[in-house]
Amino acid sequence: MRSYRSLSAAVSVVVFCALVGGFYGRAALSAQDQIPDQYRVFTAALSAIEANYVGAVESDRMVYGAISGMLQTLDPHSSFMDPRSYAQMRERQEGRYYGLGITIQVIDGDITVAALFEGSPAYQKGLRRGDVVARITGEDTKGWTSDQAVRKLRGPKGTPVQVSIRRNGFDSLIELEVTRDEIHIPTVPAAFMLDATTGYVRVSEFGENTDTELGRALRELTQQGMKRLVFDLRNNPGGALDQAIKVSNRFLPKGDMVVYTRGRLSNSDQDYRATVASDYLDLPMVTLVNRSSASASEIVSGALQDHDRSLIVGETTFGKALVQSVYRVSEGAGVAVTTAHYYTPSGRLIQRPWDDSFDEYLTYTLREQDPNKAHSASDLKYTDAGRKVYSGGGVEPDRRFDGPVDGFNPSRFSRTLYNRQLFDTFAQRFTRKGDTRISAVSSGMPRDLTPEFDVTDAMVAEFREHLLMARVKMDEAAWQKDQQFIRAMIRYEIDLDLFGIAAARKNLSQRDPQLQFALSLFPEAEQLLNLSRTSTVRAAR
Repeated sequence: MRSYRSLSAAVSVVVFCALVGGFYGRAALSAQDQIPDQYRVFTAALSAIEANYVGAVESDRMVYGAISGMLQTLDPHSSFMDPRSYAQMRERQEGRYYGLGITIQVIDGDITVAALFEGSPAYQKGLRRGDVVARITGEDTKGWTSDQAVRKLRGPKGTPVQVSIRRNGFDSLIELEVTRDEIHIPTVPAAFMLDATTGYVRVSEFGENTDTELGRALRELTQQGMKRLVFDLRNNPGGALDQAIKVSNRFLPKGDMVVYTRGRLSNSDQDYRATVASDYLDLPMVTLVNRSSASASEIVSGALQDHDRSLIVGETTFGKALVQSVYRVSEGAGVAVTTAHYYTPSGRLIQRPWDDSFDEYLTYTLREQDPNKAHSASDLKYTDAGRKVYSGGGVEPDRRFDGPVDGFNPSRFSRTLYNRQLFDTFAQRFTRKGDTRISAVSSGMPRDLTPEFDVTDAMVAEFREHLLMARVKMDEAAWQKDQQFIRAMIRYEIDLDLFGIAAARKNLSQRDPQLQFALSLFPEAEQLLNLSRTSTVRAAR
């Protein structure tokens, strides 16, 4: 068994922050001979347990658990990452790794494909969400952990891996050889024209390449005739601080404050401003946010709101205004430690308060919001043009429209269908017409669909049977009430599987109530843009 008695002495700073990113950490911790008595107590306790405990002792697991428990006494976002979690965080932020391009999860002991990256080796070979990776290089994977599977699937670029896939509707395993390659993880997964003049861009999180991806998307949409923009930050959990600043700078004049941070240490106090001239200052904008928009996405939406640059539409955001610095520790693990608060340009600290156990705080997205929330006088701030905004609990939208599930606000029954991924599994019954990537003997081949397919009444009835087979207790009133949502999700999940994220998002945009409401508000967005120009001129004087 390995012992980690010197773990506390082996800390180095990662020049990248995962959770609100770009904010550098403190210097390395002191050497082992300078550690305080509390550390000696910990190592003595660990030694006593290793020497005397009746069962087998996994020292790394014990130390990791102790560090996690220690950080959980601080705040909801300081956290410990074991080597696998730390490596995954770095991959997500860097936006690349070497492998097949699938995300897996264990369902009933099976290694199951949860998501694919378009264009990846797995995608090109025809793998789909819901496929079970039954064997890897001839080894049966039943009962494997996801870590075991990942270690087998990852490998050097250009090397092959044999996988055997079990898919509903096929009589036998599908044998495939997939060549590993560099996988790019996009953070701007969809950008398209909603109509002749309205562009749409979705940013799913803030990684190291987000600003570059956004710049490319904006240039392409401009070439297609974009005169106004829907900027979608819904369900964006955040990411790198430097990318949030650069993204904000795409729409703000050079010199505008984007965000500032204040912490206990002197290097925690930083002011971040737009540093380059923007090409999009005359573009009317509506920015979509919801209760799952957090951290870096709140920095962007807060800056756009405080400078009266974009109309913010949707729900009150999560309310995370803590900056984590990430420290790499020995054995490839890492800790994310809160080192500062960030403030929007108007001086708002949008951090929500938390309870002792963090339970209420962390379940925020599951609870309904109060549109008439009371504010204290001390929370009141003003935008550049004098509009009222508030501290103390997320970025509140300029125009509210509840839509926590892809722009819809369905019943508890339909949210359960969504969370249990029953729309996803139903999509496995269909294939893209002309797709010849996988051919196998089947007793019940899925039906071919073209991109122009409609969700028919017969398809909805079949989905209902799918729910009954999954032993879902039907709520007839909710089933009828949520028909628009149910049909939209059937279409979205089939589109996502067969025709890609951009097609899925474009079709969903026509049905998304929150987005459709946002489109009706562009006259207000244009008035706000004129207001921001006036306030900018006033500030320049």
